[in-house]
Amino acid sequence: MLKKLLPLALAATLCLPAMADEASVKKAVEAKLGSKVSSVTKTSYLGLYEVYTDGQILYTDEKLTALFAGTLIDGKTMKNITSERMQKLTAIKFSDLPLELAVKQVRGDGKRMLATFEDPNCGYCKKLAKDLVKLDNVTIYTFLYPILSPDSLEKSKQIWCANDKAKAWNDWMINGTAPSGKGDCDTSAVQKTVEAGRKLAITGTPTIFFADGERVPGAVPIAQIEKKLEQAPSK
Repeated sequence: MLKKLLPLALAATLCLPAMADEASVKKAVEAKLGSKVSSVTKTSYLGLYEVYTDGQILYTDEKLTALFAGTLIDGKTMKNITSERMQKLTAIKFSDLPLELAVKQVRGDGKRMLATFEDPNCGYCKKLAKDLVKLDNVTIYTFLYPILSPDSLEKSKQIWCANDKAKAWNDWMINGTAPSGKGDCDTSAVQKTVEAGRKLAITGTPTIFFADGERVPGAVPIAQIEKKLEQAPSK
């Protein structure tokens, strides 16, 4: 039901008693939506409550007069409050990632770390791959996440079965040289990656995770990645 909410939608008006705390709002929203609410946090804006559920942020007042999904902007600073909160709410423990399922690349001392979930047929992923080549002293874990097409799955299997997985990945993503492997080795790691990505609610590629657990969707500028790598803890 949640997915049917329009991006800037207003839900039905309800006749409910006034609510005084986050727990009450959480209970009422769960009853209304029929889905589990991960957290409810009172904001400092217009008496609104932030509701995090099903990987999405909604806003409502204490009476659930309306539910809406959209971007909350601070009127003074013009900061995207929703985006900042999503980064915190979707953060993970980097050590919890199944790193053994990833294509690993180590450059220089490899102390800085990041992980990406990428589809081999994703144009933004190819742009990211070309940017990541510019990084040094970094360990990159690339999870093959074929969600765009059957061909994505086939290419992922071929890359995983290559003698040099990192080379096969870069040859395809950067140089456009198709993987030559047959994809007939044990490719269960690819399916396990897809399952892991679904559990992490990854719906688009690329998705980047930094060592501090912060999640960043999309092919962000290399300068932003460098800045984040310098801030995040290293191994």
